[in-house]
Amino acid sequence: MKQILIAILTITSTFHCLAQSNNKAIDALKNETALSIQSGFDAYKKIAFNIWEYAELGYKENKSAALLRSTLKENGFTVEVGVAGIPTAFVATYGSGSPVIGILAEYDALPGLSQDNSPTKTPVANKNSAHACGHHLFGTGSVAAGIAISKLLEAGKIKGTIKVFGCPAEEGGSGKVYMVREGLFQNVDIVLHWHPSDHNSVMYTSVLANKSAKFRFYGNASHASVSPEQGRSALDAVEAMDYMVNMMREHIPQETRLHYVITNGGKAPNVVPEFAEVYYYVRHPDKTMAVSIFDRITKAAEGAAMGTETKMEYEIIGGTHDLLINKTLAENMQTNLEKVGGVTYTADEIAFAKIIQTSFLTNETPINAAATVQPLHIQKNQGSTDVGDVSYVVPTVGLEAATWVPGTSYHSWQAVACGGTDIGIKGMMIASKTMAFTAIDLFTNPELIKKAKLEFLQSKGSYQYKALLGDRKPALNYRD
Repeated sequence: MKQILIAILTITSTFHCLAQSNNKAIDALKNETALSIQSGFDAYKKIAFNIWEYAELGYKENKSAALLRSTLKENGFTVEVGVAGIPTAFVATYGSGSPVIGILAEYDALPGLSQDNSPTKTPVANKNSAHACGHHLFGTGSVAAGIAISKLLEAGKIKGTIKVFGCPAEEGGSGKVYMVREGLFQNVDIVLHWHPSDHNSVMYTSVLANKSAKFRFYGNASHASVSPEQGRSALDAVEAMDYMVNMMREHIPQETRLHYVITNGGKAPNVVPEFAEVYYYVRHPDKTMAVSIFDRITKAAEGAAMGTETKMEYEIIGGTHDLLINKTLAENMQTNLEKVGGVTYTADEIAFAKIIQTSFLTNETPINAAATVQPLHIQKNQGSTDVGDVSYVVPTVGLEAATWVPGTSYHSWQAVACGGTDIGIKGMMIASKTMAFTAIDLFTNPELIKKAKLEFLQSKGSYQYKALLGDRKPALNYRD
């Protein structure tokens, strides 16, 4: 009996030593990777600032996508360009065999919100777009993580394939949906992503499903004073539709978000508008409810056309799913984010932060919040992203990193300003290292992938993915 106990203790001790040895080896890989990414700080900063300066809108990101592609090619990646019928979409691949880990990269800007990199509101003359959501950092940070992993593959320290997906037009264009529909994620085991923010946390909350469309009305032009009876106003139809939709808000689930902008309302008050257009977003936590509410909005459009004796047509612009959360992956990424840590500001950056915080309508977040990592928790999220569609076909996990001064909101001039400084670059490096660390765990631990896939199948259940935007071709001119 004594000999059996000794044997058991010996085996247990051996396994414990092997585990410790393996953990030390993985930690060494992560430390090496962190140094590799940090050593590229200036180079990646230059890339990010170039894209910040380009500020190209969705599906028009020609220079931005080309810069990221060339960076990947220079580092040995094979790049497929123009995937899914989108000129600015790409897939960059390094390595071979399993596992296959994907990293998402975005790089589209938003219309308006022109701003330089100063802490006071200072629009840039003759510039009508800006990176108010930090996608210049998103794309660059993801590329940096992919390159860091490729170096480990090249050295034979890990085995498998890394893919960087160049994803255009996240802001309303649903670029990833077309890439999912094309089957580009079919053989990918796990997908990693991140997003700029004012804090550091792992995404552990779903997003709102979203369906959007442009409703176009056609009437008859006439002189609004001399012969108004000859006119049928397309603008009247838009306003009638908007009125009905706004009345409908009382009779839809409170979690719903409806918003619109009139993109064309005529050219002169004394001319009855023969054409008008309104652009709608419908959001809801449940994808089926979002579609149902969208269908009700189309009925309002039909009624408006009937009542104003105009003709109506609509074009689906985008449609995105909610986000499937994967606890297995989120817990692993949380460990890695805590290992990387938050952002430390210099004295000049603290001064910048104090000035920019004075422009916030409300400010309850201390500046040093950027240096901390939030615990894994469910938080309120009323946004939408086409990453949701990716999460329905492959296990997906992401994080937010403090690229903006704490308290900064998405889609603001303050976000543009922070993104054009080292404050943004520092946060980008946090995200890049965290994704790379998570990828290392996935490459070296097959059981982690197996567990994440099992959870993914349980979360998805019997649902069969189908793009909410149907079979339409990419809306390449949706910003026109």
